[in-house]
Amino acid sequence: MARKKIALIGGGQIGGTLAHLMAQRELGEIVLFDIAEDMPRGKVLDIIEASPIERFDVGLKGSSSFEDIRGADLAVVTAGLARKPGMSRDDLLTVNAKVITSVAENIREYAPNAFVILLTNPLDAMVTLCRKVTGFPRNRIMGMAGVLDSARFAAFIALELGVSVRDVHALVLGGHGDDMVPLVRFANVGGVPASFLLEQKYGPVKAREVMETLVTRTRQAGGEIVGLMKGSAFVSPAAAALTMAEAILLDRKRILPVCALLEGEYGVSGYFVGVPCVIGGGGIERIIELDLTPEERAMFEESVSHVKSLVDGLDL
Repeated sequence: MARKKIALIGGGQIGGTLAHLMAQRELGEIVLFDIAEDMPRGKVLDIIEASPIERFDVGLKGSSSFEDIRGADLAVVTAGLARKPGMSRDDLLTVNAKVITSVAENIREYAPNAFVILLTNPLDAMVTLCRKVTGFPRNRIMGMAGVLDSARFAAFIALELGVSVRDVHALVLGGHGDDMVPLVRFANVGGVPASFLLEQKYGPVKAREVMETLVTRTRQAGGEIVGLMKGSAFVSPAAAALTMAEAILLDRKRILPVCALLEGEYGVSGYFVGVPCVIGGGGIERIIELDLTPEERAMFEESVSHVKSLVDGLDL
């Protein structure tokens, strides 16, 4: 049986890391594309030279020609300008819109049957633009944000409670921005509510303050890394995209929070917003609509409002 073909569009830090992770798992034949002519070939050669050591065996190609993504089953898009210190995700809107328009046109031409996972910021607007250009059905195009944001929330909870991240489960909805919605009610450690464990540690009043701090840190996590590294995160976004790619390529039927096109769910129509979905061989196979509390609903609607303003800025 022929292996799946994976096109990684954007050979920067995330794209290169993702190529390595996918190669290690032998998920398919990988093409790493970037407009910088020699860089993707160099990164791929580096990964190939690691393969005898790490014992993985897949086809890898670095390219600067969109022709080489022809027939891809999955396209993961990381192309575009990354955040720099002092920038918000929204500041990238205009410049990255030009990049994504070109990328989407080439995916439509060379990989018309591909599933698309998009990571480029501002995420919610860029995946909207990509869908408009490609015309792909909503099950085949999605944005990576919720998996990463939820992982960050879970990591901060684990650090605060001194427990294994393996046992922490968290969920973040809404847009990929400072008004994202970490759902405190759903955060748990081994099935035990995280809020309960915080109350045991600190008492009710202090526990609420600590949880609010964790929520704020989650919302600002990307900026925290940019400030420390003078560049954007790349390992955690690549790992999050890998989780989504595996769910599609291996038909995992994972319940994951992804940026999906809503058509009436959560009272929203025509916009991509982060919500929990069943992800499998059919892409977005089902959108799970949670029964939000009035407070959660208000935060979600505020986040959706921000998504709408970004999309309106594209003048689609």
